[in-house]
Amino acid sequence: MRSDFGMTRMAAGHAEQVLAIYRAGIDEGNATFETAVPTWEAFDAARPAEHRFVAFDRDERVLGWVAASRVSDRCAYAGVVEHSVYVHPDARGRGVARALLEALIDSTQAAGIWTIQSGIFPENTASLALHRRAGFRVVGTRERIGRHHGVWRDVVLVERRSPIVS
Repeated sequence: MRSDFGMTRMAAGHAEQVLAIYRAGIDEGNATFETAVPTWEAFDAARPAEHRFVAFDRDERVLGWVAASRVSDRCAYAGVVEHSVYVHPDARGRGVARALLEALIDSTQAAGIWTIQSGIFPENTASLALHRRAGFRVVGTRERIGRHHGVWRDVVLVERRSPIVS
């Protein structure tokens, strides 16, 4: 356990809290194009267990989560994943997201994954700063790539290339 939170692999027992944090991110409007929380079964099926983590407090309350999914079934992209990281609004500013990203980086590198990528709304400046501090770089902006509640939104593409996986 870190000074005020621990970390473990995400499991079905975390489902209710993980999905509630996802709902909070959806409701805030700058985390995802999604407008509805998936079922746990759909969430679980889309994200390999070895690249999913939760941070929790002393009372076992989930503070945040990170999960990765494959970007393609094509063998050329076997070492590329897309990720999401979400932190409960009450747990922000405590290093939870950074610790979750570090756990993801460690697990993906150990599995031979060479690139972690994500798309972030430009208005989500805290997430962009977090990713920059964790070694991600901006590779471009997809302008007006999708509509969110009737409004065209841009997405900033970020990636982290592993310095140890070749």
